[in-house]
Amino acid sequence: MSWKPEVVADSSGKWTSNQLRFETSDEAFQWVQTLKLRWSLVTNTRVTPSDDPVNARWDYTSRTTITLPPRP
Repeated sequence: MSWKPEVVADSSGKWTSNQLRFETSDEAFQWVQTLKLRWSLVTNTRVTPSDDPVNARWDYTSRTTITLPPRP
């Protein structure tokens, strides 16, 4: 299990996501909060569980995303 960040970024109210999947909900939350600061059209954010494998890690020190290699 992993966690995916989602945003609403237009007037449709539709939730959208990218391919980033984090190990913890807090990592996904931190990432989506930084996205909200960069994108002016984001009106809502959330973090939801995913069955996809973890492929990213949030670095709390540098406040950046580290992409992980695929697990064999």
